[in-house]
Amino acid sequence: MTHARNSGTEQAWAALGGDPALLERIDGGGPAGVLPARLPVLELARSTVAVCALAAAELAARRTGGGSGAVPRVRVDDGAVGTAFLSERHLRIDGRAPATFAPLSRFWRTADGWVRTHANYPHHRARLLTALGLPDDAGADAVAAVLAGRRSVETEETVYAAGGLAVALRTPEEWAAHEQGAAIAARPLLTLDRTEGPGPVAPRRLAPLAAAPLLPAAGLRVLDLTRVLAGPVATRDLALLGADVLRIDAPQLPESQDAHNDTGFGKRSVSLDLRDRAGRATFEELLAEADVLVTGYRPGALEAYGLTPEALAVRRPGLVLAQVSAWGRYGPWHERRGFDSLVQVASGIAALEGGPGAPGALPAQALDHGTGHLLAAGILRALSDQHDEGGSRLLRLALGQTAHWLCNGVPRRPDAGTSETYDPEKYLGSVDGVTGRLRYALPPVSFAGGPTDWSRPPGRLGADSPRWRAVAA
Repeated sequence: MTHARNSGTEQAWAALGGDPALLERIDGGGPAGVLPARLPVLELARSTVAVCALAAAELAARRTGGGSGAVPRVRVDDGAVGTAFLSERHLRIDGRAPATFAPLSRFWRTADGWVRTHANYPHHRARLLTALGLPDDAGADAVAAVLAGRRSVETEETVYAAGGLAVALRTPEEWAAHEQGAAIAARPLLTLDRTEGPGPVAPRRLAPLAAAPLLPAAGLRVLDLTRVLAGPVATRDLALLGADVLRIDAPQLPESQDAHNDTGFGKRSVSLDLRDRAGRATFEELLAEADVLVTGYRPGALEAYGLTPEALAVRRPGLVLAQVSAWGRYGPWHERRGFDSLVQVASGIAALEGGPGAPGALPAQALDHGTGHLLAAGILRALSDQHDEGGSRLLRLALGQTAHWLCNGVPRRPDAGTSETYDPEKYLGSVDGVTGRLRYALPPVSFAGGPTDWSRPPGRLGADSPRWRAVAA
C-alpha cells in the first residue's frame, strides 16, 4: 500500500465525499521521473486516476453485492498514468501524428509582457484576426507585429470582446489579486450536490454484475455534450467501464477527427442540431432514457435548451448532471471560453514553469486530463450514492479550480529523478480503426477484475445512429 497521508489522492477523495477507509485499497508503483515539472504534476495525475479507479471499484462492489471490504484493489502505475496524460501526443494514425496546435495558437511578445492565444478552430482564428484588425489570410509574422505594440491585458479584453481567445500572462500573485482568481480560490476543488425535483427519487438499483471483466458502468446511458479534452477524457473513462456513451456534436461546429481518434474509444458519435425541431425532438427522446448528462460547453450556451439543473431534475428525475468549464460558473469570467493552455497562462502556471524572460508550460495538458478523471470519478461516486439513497445529482468542476489545486493544494514531493526504465511502448496499444491503424495510450484506470482496454476503437464523428443500445435483461 503506497497511499500517503495528506496526499493528493486523499484530498481528491475527500472532495468527492468518499469513505476514507477505502484509500487503503490503493496500490501504486511504476517508473520514476514521469511528467517532470516544477509543480507536482505527477502527484496530480496519479491522484486523479487513483480516485477514478477507486470510485469505479466502489461502484463495482455495490453491484456485486459486497460491502466496503469487497471493493477491488486499485493499481496506479505511474508509467500508465504519465503515458495516458500524453495520450494525444502518443496517438498515431497509420504512423501519422495527429494535428495539434495551429500556427496562431502560441505565446506572443507584447509591449509589456506576453499573451497566449488559442486559434485551433477556424472561427476562433477568424475572430482573433478581426480583433487585431488583420485580414483573414494574415500569418504569424503579421500577428507578431501587431501584438508587439499592444499591452497584454488590452489584447486579452479586445480579443475576448470579439469572441476570440487570448489570455495575458500573469504571475501567481497577480492571479490571486484578480477578481476571477480570487473567486476560484474561495471555492472547493469540485462540488457534488443532491438536487431534487417535484418528488422523491427512489434508490437506483442497477443490475448485478456477473461477467468478467467487472464493468461497473454497464447498462448506464451517458449523453456526452463535451468537446476537446477534459469532458471527452471523462466519458472515455465511463466507456471503458461499460457505459453506453453517445457523443452529441452540433453539425455547424467544426471538430477534429484526430482528436476523436484519441478520446472516442468505446463511444458512439451522433450529429444533432438542437436548433432544429427534428434534432431537438431526437435529443429529448435520448435524454428521457439517459442516466448521465455530461456538458462541457461555455456556461450559458446550453441553458437556452432547458438544460439547467432545476429543469432537468423535473424532466429527468434521477439524472446525474456533470458540468465542466474553464473558469467556473462564478466571477467576471464565468461565461468566457477557455482551454487548458489559457488557464495555465492566467493562473500563474506558465510563469512558474518558465525560465528567465520566457513563459513555460506543464509537460502535459494536465489540467484537462486531471479534470477529466476527476469528472468521471465524481459521476461514479454519484452513482454509488444513488444506489443507496436515490435522488438526482449535480457535479461541477472547472479547469481553473484544478489549476488552483495544483498550485496551492497538491503536496509537493521530492523529485524522483529521471528513469531509464520508463518506456512508453509498454503502455501503448494498437488497433485497426475506421481511419487506419491506431497506436494509442492504454487506459490508466485499473482495478482488480476490471477492464484493461476499451471494447471498440473510435468511429467517425457523427456517423452513428441517435439511439441507445438495448440493455440486456
